[in-house]
Amino acid sequence: QVQLVESGGGLVQAGGSLRLSCAASGRTLSGYAMGWFRQAPGKEREFVAAISWTFGRRYYADSVKERFTISKDNAKNTVYLQMNSLKPDDTGVYYCAARFGNSPVPPYENAYWGQGTQVTVSS
Repeated sequence: QVQLVESGGGLVQAGGSLRLSCAASGRTLSGYAMGWFRQAPGKEREFVAAISWTFGRRYYADSVKERFTISKDNAKNTVYLQMNSLKPDDTGVYYCAARFGNSPVPPYENAYWGQGTQVTVSS
């Protein structure tokens, strides 16, 4: 079992920045891929970014490339999502996921999920 707790969401103006954190516990993350997803009101959950825990390989959705950066801290068992140049379209609940398998590329079937953190970007 992997427990995931997200934090760092909030309200920010367009053009601003936020850093989300996902703290993992329960087992080693070696061999896992850690992903960030988001869900806007009335829309399906969509992939944002992911990182391979063992090899550090990163993968991003086209909509966030050049603006978002995913990173990890092995000592803290934590994954971060640095979000810059935020847009109103980035608004949604952001979820962290842990899926066994080194590739960060979706899908994330049979993954562990956190409860999510709300990000609201005002125009």
